[in-house]
Amino acid sequence: MSRINPNILSWARNTAGLEPEEAAHKLQIQDSETTTGGQKLLSYESGEQEPSRSLLLRMSKVYRRPLLTFYLDRPPVVGDRGEDFRTLPEEVAEQDLAYVDALIREIKARQSIARSTLLDDEEVIRLTYVASITANQSTQQVVNKLQQVLNIDRSAYRAKTSYEEAFKYLRTQAEAAGIFVLLKGNLGSHHTNIDVRAFRGFVLSDDIAPFIVINDRDAKSAWSFTLLHEATHLLLGQTGISGGLAERRIEKFCNDVASEILLPESEFTEFNVRLSQSDNLAERISHYAFSVKVSSTHVAYRLFKRGDIDKAEWEALRDQYRNQWMEQRDRDKKKSQGQEGGPSYYVIQKFRLGALVSLAQRLNYSGQLSTTKAGLLLDVRPLKVHRLFNIEQVA
Repeated sequence: MSRINPNILSWARNTAGLEPEEAAHKLQIQDSETTTGGQKLLSYESGEQEPSRSLLLRMSKVYRRPLLTFYLDRPPVVGDRGEDFRTLPEEVAEQDLAYVDALIREIKARQSIARSTLLDDEEVIRLTYVASITANQSTQQVVNKLQQVLNIDRSAYRAKTSYEEAFKYLRTQAEAAGIFVLLKGNLGSHHTNIDVRAFRGFVLSDDIAPFIVINDRDAKSAWSFTLLHEATHLLLGQTGISGGLAERRIEKFCNDVASEILLPESEFTEFNVRLSQSDNLAERISHYAFSVKVSSTHVAYRLFKRGDIDKAEWEALRDQYRNQWMEQRDRDKKKSQGQEGGPSYYVIQKFRLGALVSLAQRLNYSGQLSTTKAGLLLDVRPLKVHRLFNIEQVA
């Protein structure tokens, strides 16, 4: 097991607002005849004793820190959250916001491991496209830049047989450019699922190990747009969260770039809505949206912005598509629960982690990353790391 930096133990307790004796009680560290629980805790924090994994697990829960935080070389920078790109609706629950904050802390800790390990790798390449543009440039200039960075072939993207396969293509292109793209919408269990209104995606900008996280509880038809939206933030060199509404200038700019890459305005003008066909408008929009692999909601919104439909029609279509998605999600969930022999936990986890698995495997086999840290990076038990390495990827 990797040795723990005792400074992190004291940092985690202090930032949780706990005195030694209070923390020891919550951590179930018992008094002895000669030593109090608080004194025993301080012996761990001074480096006199090495905490067991079970104690670290309790610390993770009591201090509300991801387990892998305790394996970092130094305490993370407090308050380095980045700009919040969200404009949140009032109905977003406070609990969801707390989960988002916890998720960001977790991903930042994992990014820190990836970055520090990569910096020791002789083959590491700094990504010069990070922070290479400004929001003062034209949308088309940034579109051209992002298409070049990701080497996107729009025809290849649209030729895929499903929204998920189209996303896989785009994700592969992003990973080839050095971006880690994770799918994660909770803190490890369905009890902590995060509403997409709280976040659809966020980016941790870095020129060594940039991370894009997409809420996989969102519709699969929206994943590609979110990836491109966050990749635009990355080119701007910005770290932050993106939610469901886009009222700020920078959010609109990133939306415009993602939209123009997936469905150029010059092409969209050819899709016309005629009043004589309004009775099957929702179906026609969905058919067109699937052909170009963007969401039906996105097409409907662009029709509204163009003036082809009014606000009431747009809102009705938006609600209809959301209800259809939620119904389909519930059907898929029931279907998967009633089936045997579906994808294993490790297959699903490998898909969610993407290129992070191959990085951990390469660095672990070369001796640059311990199995313990590989497990923390991938959010699996150390004993299960090699099982994750050897599992077949989702077809």
